[in-house]
Amino acid sequence: MPEAVTTFEQHGRSGTPLPVRGSPRIPVVALGMSLGTFLALTFVLCVLFDLWFPTLAMNPLWAPLLPGFTWISWTSFLLGLIEAFSYGWYIALIFAPLYNFFAAKFR
Repeated sequence: MPEAVTTFEQHGRSGTPLPVRGSPRIPVVALGMSLGTFLALTFVLCVLFDLWFPTLAMNPLWAPLLPGFTWISWTSFLLGLIEAFSYGWYIALIFAPLYNFFAAKFR
């Protein structure tokens, strides 16, 4: 009975085939959770910094970036936290698909 000929033997190559490398991909959910958490933690650290050092407070700069945020109440703090997390997801939802598209196109 004849032995089966593999595609590598047909082309004159033998050995273990190497995996075909696809283009690098960024998972949108992992990037969204990472960036959202990073920006939310940064927001918390900035609020704590402003509370500890009120003369160096950055909260006037936040008004254009965080709509509805005022200095400082619990509802405003939670709104700023949600907005900071949402900005991370916004970046992920735009950046990751664009990166994945161009990485596949120009690999």
